[in-house]
Amino acid sequence: MATDTRAGQAIYNPRTLPLYDLVVLRLSNPLIWRCPTARILALYDRHAGRSHLDVGVGTGWYLDRCRFPTPAPRIGLMDLNADSLAFAAGRIARYRPETYRVDVLGAPEGGIAPFDSIGMTYLLHCLPGDIAAKAKAFDTVRPCLAEGGVVFGATILAGGVPTSVAARALMRIYNRKGVFSNAADTLPALRAALDQRFQSVEIAVVGCVALFVARAPR
Repeated sequence: MATDTRAGQAIYNPRTLPLYDLVVLRLSNPLIWRCPTARILALYDRHAGRSHLDVGVGTGWYLDRCRFPTPAPRIGLMDLNADSLAFAAGRIARYRPETYRVDVLGAPEGGIAPFDSIGMTYLLHCLPGDIAAKAKAFDTVRPCLAEGGVVFGATILAGGVPTSVAARALMRIYNRKGVFSNAADTLPALRAALDQRFQSVEIAVVGCVALFVARAPR
């Protein structure tokens, strides 16, 4: 669950961030969304490059545990929530991460040296609007992607994927509270948004989570 939203800024703070790993990674992922956290970590292990930008950083759990192709990767953290940026940066302080406080629905982000990979995990389902609107996040971070680089991530969908009774109930609660904004997020809409922007798109569905990998921006 990303923190790169205005609602996320209110919900995720120094008091609540320490609970994130328990609630989201240990409980919700395997039991509610039916996507084991290990599946998302494997996405990082396969695709995180020698230089990697994470957008919507949560607590930095995946960056803390994934296997980078070098012992000293260049890592960037991008989020609108200053508390999340500080929490994640402290967690992976050994990598001396760069931090960028950015609204991913704003103008394309320039002036940042490009990264080999960009991770956008549990970001889209927290952004306002439908998939077509929130996919602007891909346009915002596009200038940060190096030639030949890869964008990957995961998002929780409400349509076009199997959803359990528990998943639907929790999504309704989160959408009412403004934590999620994914009531209209569907698998076909996600694929269309990615296909519009990238020449190579792979999507795997695990539970109600879509794991995506995109290359070669159009």
